[in-house]
Amino acid sequence: MFPATLQVRNLAILPAAVLAPMAGVTDTLFRRVIRGLGGCGLLMTEFTSSEGITRSAAKTLRYLYFQEDEHPITAQLFGANPAVMAQAAKMVEDLGYDAVDINLGCPAKKVVKCGGSGLLRDLPLLEQIFRAVRAAVKIPLTIKLRAGWDEKSIVAVDVAKLAESVGVEAVAVHPRTRMQGYAGAADWSIIAAVKQAVKIPVIGNGDINRPEDAVRMFRETGCDAVMIGRAAATNPWIFRQMQQFAEAGCYAIPTEADRRRLLLDYYQQIYVANLPDGVGKMKQFACWFTHSVGNGSELRRIVHAARTPAEILSRVESFFEGRAAALAGSSPRGAGGNEDPAHGPRQHVGLEATLGT
Repeated sequence: MFPATLQVRNLAILPAAVLAPMAGVTDTLFRRVIRGLGGCGLLMTEFTSSEGITRSAAKTLRYLYFQEDEHPITAQLFGANPAVMAQAAKMVEDLGYDAVDINLGCPAKKVVKCGGSGLLRDLPLLEQIFRAVRAAVKIPLTIKLRAGWDEKSIVAVDVAKLAESVGVEAVAVHPRTRMQGYAGAADWSIIAAVKQAVKIPVIGNGDINRPEDAVRMFRETGCDAVMIGRAAATNPWIFRQMQQFAEAGCYAIPTEADRRRLLLDYYQQIYVANLPDGVGKMKQFACWFTHSVGNGSELRRIVHAARTPAEILSRVESFFEGRAAALAGSSPRGAGGNEDPAHGPRQHVGLEATLGT
């Protein structure tokens, strides 16, 4: 059902599931939430500017900070200058990262001007970057790419072959073009084509929203591992659910009590860390996370109306206390077994029901 492990030279990814890099999301606090919930074999940093970290020590410490319990962990870099990318990769290695990844997938306008998916239009420059970074570091080198710039220039197979030829050791494929952004469906056949074209490990990414989707991706593409981004911000339990699914054919659905606990714990960590962008980070996470919380639109309104981390934390605590009291008062049943009078039974989804077999 799921590959048990992925080996990228000396880097063991167990289970074969990777947290995708996401700007403003996958900092050390969020990564440690994912690690603590279990089921994720490899963490990745936010994508980080090679120009920024080579020019500013403060930016290096901010964007590349991690803790020992985050291993194994990869730092992802973007940039278009081979020498600067090589210098940044060496900094990553010296900081103790297990691998370095080159971003060829970000579709944001400000990024494509100096890297990201913009590099998919210049394969000769890509080769220079690959060779420079490969020569600069001894740790594993990987890439994450999109299908191409647009539907007329699907270059994922060509880039993967080029990468393999110069020493890149794994490739993650998000099979949408830069022009698509996140619209439309991810074309998993492109992942399958890359897998057929190269011998290095191929990691599939795109439209994995449930464990069942990961099963389909493995089955339809033959990929060696899966990478999950946006779905992990909405449902941080997804990696653990995948592991449960692989082991038992079913997985637990988090209750509202679980969501309350995770959200408050995460917000408390942001508050204690006194981050300069703490309010923005809290509001961003609310946009992702609260859609599966009862009356989530009201919770988002409360978070977005607040101005300080302390105010957000206080208002979120009050929101959940009110929810628990209201739900407990409307339920005639007491707690028992897996039953929570305020939040209902913990659910499990089985293989037969979800795959229709």
